[in-house]
Amino acid sequence: MIKRSPSLTDQVKSHIKEQILNDEFEGNRIPSETDLANDLGVSRTTVRDALSRLESEGVIYRKQGVGTFVNRPGLQIKSRLDEIWSYEAVLEAHGYRPSTKVLDVRREPAEPAFANALNVPVDAEILVVRKLFLEDHQPVILTCNYIPQVLIQKPFETTDLKVPVFDFLGEFGDQHLSYYLSEIVPVVATESLAHTLHVPALTAVLSLEEIGFNEENKPILKACSYFRDDLLRLGLIRRKV
Repeated sequence: MIKRSPSLTDQVKSHIKEQILNDEFEGNRIPSETDLANDLGVSRTTVRDALSRLESEGVIYRKQGVGTFVNRPGLQIKSRLDEIWSYEAVLEAHGYRPSTKVLDVRREPAEPAFANALNVPVDAEILVVRKLFLEDHQPVILTCNYIPQVLIQKPFETTDLKVPVFDFLGEFGDQHLSYYLSEIVPVVATESLAHTLHVPALTAVLSLEEIGFNEENKPILKACSYFRDDLLRLGLIRRKV
């Protein structure tokens, strides 16, 4: 599978975060940028950028004139709404052993609302993929992904769709997901949705409606995900501005 290599900043960020999770920093104090740069063999600029990302994620915090410290409350969030994770990784973060099942693959013409969201002509062919993410055979997340067929550049098998959708787009469409515009929408489970997620009909379900954009700021994906909130919790850190 073709994947983009993580940037040096991402590698440094991941390394520091791993050290934090392993309690390698005495007194929860992060070493200075200079010390980290020397230890890791990278520039201070790279370290500074990595620390800024960790701060924005709520993993660390800075005290002016004192230093940088681990934010223990921030580490309590198992999976974050403000980051793009594969759903397998989300379930693993909750201590589950996930599996993925492709429920349905079809092609259909784009309805006006979808065509507008994906910037394609009305009736343009859309690849629709429904997947179920399970924990020990118990459904936890249902996803429906809508991808303009014109983006798919080579043939694929149904098994190829078991990977995260952004990996599929990278390998089969040379499209690299940069960010999502997302809306959190509480919904009441229809009979069909309730049956798929193994919950009673009319159960309240959290849904995430998203448009994914590539590095050129063009829409490449519409995604609708439905979560069982009795089995999964997503969090974020909100800051006063």
